[in-house]
Amino acid sequence: MKKVKIGFLGLGVVGQGVWKHISRNKETLQQKLGVKLELSKAVVSDLKRKRHIRISQKKMSLDPDFVLKDPDIQIVCELVGGVTQAKKWIEQALRAGKCVVTANKALICEYGESLFALAHKNGVRLFYEASVAGGIPVIKTLREGLVANRIENIHGILNGTSNYILTRMEEENSDFPPILEAARKLGYVEADEALDLDGIDAAHKTVILAYLALGHWVSLKSIKIEGIRNISLSDIQLAKEFGYRIKLVAHICPNFSKKSVFVGVFPTLLPETYPMAKVDQVFNAVSITGDVLGTTTLVGRGAGQDATASSVISDIADSVLALKNSHQDQNGAILQDLASDFSITPMDQVQGCFYLRLKVVDQPGVLAKIASVMARYQISIARMIQKSSDDSQNANLIFTTHKSNEKAITQVSSHLARLKIVQEKPLLIRIFEPANT
Repeated sequence: MKKVKIGFLGLGVVGQGVWKHISRNKETLQQKLGVKLELSKAVVSDLKRKRHIRISQKKMSLDPDFVLKDPDIQIVCELVGGVTQAKKWIEQALRAGKCVVTANKALICEYGESLFALAHKNGVRLFYEASVAGGIPVIKTLREGLVANRIENIHGILNGTSNYILTRMEEENSDFPPILEAARKLGYVEADEALDLDGIDAAHKTVILAYLALGHWVSLKSIKIEGIRNISLSDIQLAKEFGYRIKLVAHICPNFSKKSVFVGVFPTLLPETYPMAKVDQVFNAVSITGDVLGTTTLVGRGAGQDATASSVISDIADSVLALKNSHQDQNGAILQDLASDFSITPMDQVQGCFYLRLKVVDQPGVLAKIASVMARYQISIARMIQKSSDDSQNANLIFTTHKSNEKAITQVSSHLARLKIVQEKPLLIRIFEPANT
């Protein structure tokens, strides 16, 4: 039986999980793949760090060339994170004719196009299933399972940390700061908190999904990105009164007739009865609508050692199969430019309904002024309620709107923020209606 050697760049939480599960299930994996698997070497940042796996000191080094220049290592797992160093190492591995497996969503988002081209040039494969939605096989689903479909819509919960925070806020009737602190203590929040709290992590994953759906790389700068920092307990409670739950949702909405696509990540009101609204804690969910199959929804753990390790090992298995097939170009990531002439959908063409919360001075005539501004931009009010504020001088006004467009509602929000009667920046949340997808 042929032997395949695997090298690791990084042996942190995920790397140790991959090492552990391959060691534990090696016999079964080898029978399935028809090769012997050898966990050969690992590049680490600290040789003395305590690890929860059995690994000989002889198999570890601080020098990346320990793995990258070993001609017998055929598969390299990049699990160090970051962008600059990881990119350099992956490029070196690809040029050396090695298959690469990575969980690095920021890297794939920013440099995927050039890395896939480099893999193609060198007749090898770059796998990245673990870069999106943890253990959910969404990349393989798009690349292989739904190949017969033109993808008409994707939306999903792609960040487990934000979903965890919103879930606990609702369940415990708690505001954002104490739940955030609890998430930090559990290790759920990235060192760079903006990745989780400001929607950036989910946006990286959304760029990758958009590419798989359309064969077109969307610039991160062109995406509408908002996080959850401004969501209060009162918003969660008010959403419930309206029959919704608040989730941080990624949206990919192509318009094939106009050759444009809207891509965004932002807090969204989902109807309570909608299946994705019931996805809580650190779980992720991705809903994909194709013109042949209709809608498919995948739900699973979006983070954690075991979930990510599961996807990494799946990619290692695919790497083995690619090696057995003499590096046949099946990258699936090397797509024809299906949407090379696609553009980002203009904001005045992005339709939807909205939730708008305003903190205003509690005095006569306020509602009339606000209604006048909304009428000026042709925003039609569907429902309005008033709630008392923390102080007797102010009140909270909450509106939901009939269908309008992003440009108009954004202009309304900016206009209202400048009024003296408005005491703080308005909060605007999009409302998701499944029928509109």
